[in-house]
Amino acid sequence: MNLSMDIKPISLLGSNGSALLEQLEETHRPIILTQNGEAKAVLQDTESYEKMQKAIGLLKLVALGERAVQQGELKPQEQVFSDLEKLL
Repeated sequence: MNLSMDIKPISLLGSNGSALLEQLEETHRPIILTQNGEAKAVLQDTESYEKMQKAIGLLKLVALGERAVQQGELKPQEQVFSDLEKLL
C-alpha cells in the first residue's frame, strides 16, 4: 500500500468529491485529507468501514477472553454445557 497516493488536500473534497468517491470504491483504501499540509481526517468507503468495525469487535472479544483467563475466571466445559441445558 502506497499511502502517499492516498493523501489529498481537503479542497479536493468539494471540487472533486465524485472522483474521490470513485477512488474509494475502486481501491478500498482510505484517503487521508489534509488541511494546510497537515493530516486532518480520513475518508473511507462504507464496506471497508463495516469490516473494520467487525474486526475491532472480534478483537475486543478476544481481549475480554484473555483477561478472563488471566484472572482465573474459567468454568469447566461440562459446567458450561450443563448451564446452557438448564437455560434451554
